[in-house]
Amino acid sequence: MLIYSDTMKKVPEEIDLHGMTVDEAIPLVDEFLHKAFKAHTNRVWVIHGKGTGTLRRAVRDHLTRHPLVGRCSTADNWRGGNGCTQVEMIDY
Repeated sequence: MLIYSDTMKKVPEEIDLHGMTVDEAIPLVDEFLHKAFKAHTNRVWVIHGKGTGTLRRAVRDHLTRHPLVGRCSTADNWRGGNGCTQVEMIDY
């Protein structure tokens, strides 16, 4: 758990998007990334599940264009493999 410096709220290191549509998930990912950045974290995980791959593709496409993301990749198998994306944040 990370501390979000502006409000002293705890920020989780992962967000779970299971069961969401792309339209529901993307704004939550943006909010999550902004809070993680303000909490000075280097790495977070976005859990989207495997399913049909629609949400995974949309999330990864969004992450590759996001200004706070340095790079993203499939998470290690113990973190969910293809059902989770590891996000390396830009340097603060």
